[in-house]
Amino acid sequence: MHLRTHTDEKPFVCEVCTKAFSLKSSLDRHLRTHTKEKPFACDVCAKRFSEKSDLKKHFRRHTKEKRFECNVCNKAFCEKCNLKTHLLTHTKEKPFACDACGKAFSVKSNLMMHLRTHMKEKPFTCELCNKAFIRKSDFERHSRIHTKEKRFACDVCTKRFSEKSDLKRHLLTHTKEKPFSCDVCTKAFSQKSYLKSHLVTHMNEKPYACDICNKTFSWLKCLKSHLRAHTEKEPIGLQQHLESTFTDSYEEATESMPHLL
Repeated sequence: MHLRTHTDEKPFVCEVCTKAFSLKSSLDRHLRTHTKEKPFACDVCAKRFSEKSDLKKHFRRHTKEKRFECNVCNKAFCEKCNLKTHLLTHTKEKPFACDACGKAFSVKSNLMMHLRTHMKEKPFTCELCNKAFIRKSDFERHSRIHTKEKRFACDVCTKRFSEKSDLKRHLLTHTKEKPFSCDVCTKAFSQKSYLKSHLVTHMNEKPYACDICNKTFSWLKCLKSHLRAHTEKEPIGLQQHLESTFTDSYEEATESMPHLL
């Protein structure tokens, strides 16, 4: 087997696509990409994998084992590849650049996903509603809308969520943690969106405008409340008008205040 590394001999050929391998085990592993066979099952959640190494990596999610630690900030990760990606946040290195627009990325997979925006490629399609996605993660998140799956459970109150980000936000209600602080008055918030809304009060800006009477507001919820005052005067088609107004006002605000995003 070692000698083949020198001779570049590949005697094991796939009968489906003619791809050749130097090891029989590599051919066996490759064949599962054609057969879709997943012989390795997780004892905890019964999720199946085509590779034993993938099962091992998956199992660490259940054990919460984080063997790979960053020597800069001591943050730990389950997978070595995640640590390597994290280290780039310290070096600010972005070695993968897009040939089309010059945008650079720290991870090659992010560049590959970005390239799909130029090619308009959306390889992940929902079989139920035909909606297509660039990223597999977005497709999986969308699929849970149909399945109603809520795989992320709170360890404190057992409440379940379909998204990990929703679980993280929920956990702050137990810890009372407020990690987002205002640089002006040091007031703290549990969610970044709350901080963004709060910052507007310091800037004395009123980015949300009513396109019926031109009155402006600092808060989107205040604009929504105000628009309801027009319902008695202009009931026809108001629902469509309100939806359009909320969208346009939010887009105008974010364009005029990109520093808050």
